[in-house]
Amino acid sequence: MLLYMRKEMNDKLILGTVQFGCQYGINSAGRPDGCVVREILNEAEALGITTLDTSSAYGDAEKVLGNAIQRKGSFKIISKYPQCHIPVEECFYTTLSHIGIDRLYGYLLHHFDVYKNNSGIWRDFEKLKQDGKTDRIGFSLYHPAELELLLKNKTAFNIVQIPYNILDRKFEPYLRVLHDMDVEIHVRSTFLQGLFFMDREKLPIKLLPLKKYLLQLDEYAKRNRMSMSSLALNYNIQNPYIDGVLIGVDNSGQLQMNVHSVTKQKIDIDIRVSEEELLNPVNWK
Repeated sequence: MLLYMRKEMNDKLILGTVQFGCQYGINSAGRPDGCVVREILNEAEALGITTLDTSSAYGDAEKVLGNAIQRKGSFKIISKYPQCHIPVEECFYTTLSHIGIDRLYGYLLHHFDVYKNNSGIWRDFEKLKQDGKTDRIGFSLYHPAELELLLKNKTAFNIVQIPYNILDRKFEPYLRVLHDMDVEIHVRSTFLQGLFFMDREKLPIKLLPLKKYLLQLDEYAKRNRMSMSSLALNYNIQNPYIDGVLIGVDNSGQLQMNVHSVTKQKIDIDIRVSEEELLNPVNWK
């Protein structure tokens, strides 16, 4: 029964690959080499994780995946169109070539400004879907105002990726709206790019205002005999409107730890952060 429950909840887990192509996160150990990536992917498949998230903007992550995936049909793959001057179709087919596949599960517009400056580009995404080259098309968003514009323009999309975690809940009012539109909702920054695991006494000066909230998380985790990984991951997984939860790892051991921290222990915590600007890693520099 426990194995079945874990497999069912693992269906929500999506393996992020940004760290395969470039340095990522405040607490990252650096890029894993090709052998380690292959070990991670083999372990992901064994643990029942079926979806990978990547992007043309993640350095050479797509090429790394192409070299590391041993069975090309073993994962559903989502990639993203970066901010560039290459036509959408050309970039899309380059992604397929790098990974060694003939279609994607999802294709997202990575930078919203591209759409904001030229909404007509969306027709290129619609054509890829109409041609059967991808099941879902959508957007990687950073701010609710971006989603508001899409809803105002009645733009047709059926997948979205947003930042969401136990501290960063700015998109929360829209989750049910998107769910009712049959939009697949994927969330990233579950661990706030590794900040949740950073030594509280070694936080950068700019992030010190967040220390009091991190200590509240520590206290809740201790009181409920949970790891920080389990607390943050289960908080997102247990949200009924969320379809996919991205996690990034540096090795297969981290992946196992994350997967085995998935439980049915109910998370009941409500922390409101007043320094919302610090929840966006762009503002950490």
